[in-house]
Amino acid sequence: MIDARWAALWMASAAQLMVVLDVSVVNIALPAVGDDLRMTDAALQWVASGYALAFAGGLLVGGRLADVYGLRRVFVFGLGVFIAASVIGGLAVSGEMLIAARVVQGVGAAIASPATFTILTRTYPEGPVRTPATAPCRPAWASSHSLSSPWSSASTLFRA
Repeated sequence: MIDARWAALWMASAAQLMVVLDVSVVNIALPAVGDDLRMTDAALQWVASGYALAFAGGLLVGGRLADVYGLRRVFVFGLGVFIAASVIGGLAVSGEMLIAARVVQGVGAAIASPATFTILTRTYPEGPVRTPATAPCRPAWASSHSLSSPWSSASTLFRA
């Protein structure tokens, strides 16, 4: 049986990897997206920037929501918003729909991300327990930006 602390660690790490990876994963795919959805260069910029602006702008609000409504509830809600917006963005039939989905993705990420770190700091007390417990996750967090290029390159190879 899996220890609940390890499950929390891996869930939080996977969520944080997705959230950070999504900041830059679309950059390589933008030309293909622009062709498919007939988007202008200005509109394509909003595909990338809409997520980043909503994410960065909402982090403080996400942290406060976690304080008021509880870590687990806010984390699950934020992750649900993020995943739903990801699905909608993947099924987008217009540039406007994709931009709106990316902004909502950023909002979901901003809600989930602060709760992620707080869950880890409350699950593993500071000191000799936290350091080895979070060690396997640090490379995942650090590599999220470097993973975005091959991931998005591969996704453009198999587009319909």
